Amino acid sequence: MASVLYQSIETLSRDKGIEPAVVVGAVEDAIALATRKYYKTQENMRAEMDRETGEIRAYVFKTVVETPEQVEDDVNQMTLEQARELAPEVEVGGELRFYKDTTPLGRIAAQMAKQVIFQKVREAERDTVFNEYNHRAGEVLNATVKRLEPMDVIFDLGKAEARMPKREQSRLEQFAVGERVRVVLLRVDRAAKGPQVIVSRAAPGLVQNLFQSEVPEIYDGTVSIKAIAREAGERTKIAVMSRDKDVDPVGACVGMKGMRVQSIIRELRGEKIDIIEYSEEITTFAEKALQPAKVSRVSITDLADKQIEVIVDDTQLSLAIGKKGQNVRLAAKLLQWKIDIKSEEEKRQEVESQMQAMSGGPTTPIEQVSDLGEAILEKLIAAGITTVEALADMTPEQLEEVPGIGEKTVEKISVAVRHYFGQYEEGEERPAPAISAVFETEAAEAEETSMEKTPEALLAEEAGVGTAHEVNNLSAEDIADAEEAESASDAFSDNDAREEQIELDNDTVDSLVDEAQEHSDEGIDDGNDRG
Repeated sequence: MASVLYQSIETLSRDKGIEPAVVVGAVEDAIALATRKYYKTQENMRAEMDRETGEIRAYVFKTVVETPEQVEDDVNQMTLEQARELAPEVEVGGELRFYKDTTPLGRIAAQMAKQVIFQKVREAERDTVFNEYNHRAGEVLNATVKRLEPMDVIFDLGKAEARMPKREQSRLEQFAVGERVRVVLLRVDRAAKGPQVIVSRAAPGLVQNLFQSEVPEIYDGTVSIKAIAREAGERTKIAVMSRDKDVDPVGACVGMKGMRVQSIIRELRGEKIDIIEYSEEITTFAEKALQPAKVSRVSITDLADKQIEVIVDDTQLSLAIGKKGQNVRLAAKLLQWKIDIKSEEEKRQEVESQMQAMSGGPTTPIEQVSDLGEAILEKLIAAGITTVEALADMTPEQLEEVPGIGEKTVEKISVAVRHYFGQYEEGEERPAPAISAVFETEAAEAEETSMEKTPEALLAEEAGVGTAHEVNNLSAEDIADAEEAESASDAFSDNDAREEQIELDNDTVDSLVDEAQEHSDEGIDDGNDRG
């Protein structure tokens, strides 16, 4: 029958989850150390416990060497000759043990032995915890809330304690001491104070385990979970696929009137869950992953880098992106692809800029064409024609397709564009140059005329003949008549015409005043006659 001491060791082993032999070895090491301390010796000492009686004896062990020259430690070694005097059958390399009395060991030695035993038991317990949970990463465990710390929650797993850091918690969850919950085992950290088991309630594996528990089709393998993307406390997207064409994977997960998925949502304290049907075609999968937004089209932009471009309607852009980018971020995690999401207007502007870059020409705002009225400018801009270059490249037929522009307006636009580029047809009036430029031109021409032309040539121009030789053939009277006509022509300038018109107007006003005065005088005379 085992002694009372050994029975106590077995009870301790069961409570700590370690082998009884480990505790027995810790007790023997503690007694040997206490004995060595008591006798103040450096002898190689070990202890042995009798399981039947519970007695613990301490022994000194000495190693046997062949000759005295081989003895390096007089305390722990002895020669073969000395050893055979005590034990004739001993050989070189063997050990002889000598009993050491442990009766004199007092309270201090017992306290030291107790500390050694506790230390050995803790080390054995740490190894047991590490070996128990290290290979179970990702497994869902049932745990009980043991205590609440300012940032962490401590759980009791039965054989060990587990810690859940703040980053592994859902913001929707609050715990109470003694509450039983399911947690995901993340890892086991082998710290200096012992292995720490880290658990999580924010890992996607928790959602997967809940679906396996609630949905029989997932448990038996008819419906499989292909991917999960989760932001704990906010939203989860889960992609499912059915191996049976007669089984709807989304409907199986939702359940009758949503009972199955509602049960999971309650377990997650109200976290939103999007269930999506998985597709091998990445473009189709992307359209479904961005639900509830409606996608216009999806295209692969970089296959090697796994990047796609998603175009949505302008009204669907905010819904596709989601609050703080959550919807598109979860979709990217679900697909394991990079998603570049754009609206129709953004894509159109991008295409226009690319076309302009390919043409290589400058772009000039259409407002620079001053001959176009505001009404025409508004119609062109509304139709997406914003540059002079784009307007110049359009045909009359294309312009007539613009709402509000007819045949006459097309002709007006064509003339305005030609004039903007400095192209004038014969008979079209060019803009007048600046006044200073006119004066400078006239002065330069006058100076050139006076410097280069002879008096005969000048006189020939004024007389209306071709050359100076012809002037010599004119008589004095002809020359005088020509000068008089030219002077009269020069005098009758635009200013003279305006002054003449003003004088005519003044004469007309004077005539009207005189007539009015005569009528007035006649009336007065008639009155006097009647009187």
